[in-house]
Amino acid sequence: MNGWEIATLALMVGGVAPALVLVARGGPVDRLIGLELGASVTTLTLLVAIQGDGQSSYLIVPLVLVLLSFAGTLVYTRLLGPKP
Repeated sequence: MNGWEIATLALMVGGVAPALVLVARGGPVDRLIGLELGASVTTLTLLVAIQGDGQSSYLIVPLVLVLLSFAGTLVYTRLLGPKP
């Protein structure tokens, strides 16, 4: 195991696990925070894994994830808002 794999594992355990707990067990606002935390940590995890792998052509995946997570947050926030 090299340093990049250890950093990827640390991000997954230290960041994705708490985000999943927030999404699964929290209230609506906590779930939104868990969604944002999960998207951020997953993006960072992918970036670290790509850096360790040395394949810069895979960088499109985290970039698309950032855009999709932003759109998902907007939709989730819209659903949390007051009903007309």
